[in-house]
Amino acid sequence: MLNRMEVEETSYSFSAHAPSPPDRRRDARHLKILRVGTLIVDDKRELCLIRNISAGGLMIHAYSPIEIGRRVDVELKSHHLLSGQVVWVRDGNAGIAFDEQIDVEAMLSASTVNGQLPRMPRVEIDWLGTVRSGAKTVWVTLRDISQGGVKVEADQPLNPGDAVVLTIDKFRSINGVVRWFEDGVGGIAFNEVLPFQELMSWLRAN
Repeated sequence: MLNRMEVEETSYSFSAHAPSPPDRRRDARHLKILRVGTLIVDDKRELCLIRNISAGGLMIHAYSPIEIGRRVDVELKSHHLLSGQVVWVRDGNAGIAFDEQIDVEAMLSASTVNGQLPRMPRVEIDWLGTVRSGAKTVWVTLRDISQGGVKVEADQPLNPGDAVVLTIDKFRSINGVVRWFEDGVGGIAFNEVLPFQELMSWLRAN
């Protein structure tokens, strides 16, 4: 069952813009495992869920009404305090544009758990690649990538359970397995965890 459902984790992006509202059509298929933060409005503090962090802003799910134009702070468990202004609100979600762009790479690199660097979360990308299974090769668009897998869009179906080789421009080929595919979107789990620094070097170059 889980192989056919996309797991929605807090994602990161190097975009200079605040995240856009989520896709309602696909949102219902997500199993949500999101980071918790603290939303600070004036002197009021409450928990919120962090859906996406980009260099220019973040998307949160708030549990109290919040107005467009309101200035807010969001405190992460990593003790980062992010300040900005609400630029859109939809279905309990809100987009916040930062006062100043943040260094997403530094935030990822500095995130530790008990002194150890965890696996890097998903980073949104828009990059072409190919997925080969046996003699079949399919062109795909990579939508996000982590050390453990990638989400792709494809015009041709990918078969869950198939062993595949993902080839990305300016990066080495990666062996993996198709975990799910639905409505032109699929998830591929890598056979081995990609080294953090290797993946970060590729992301920086693109």
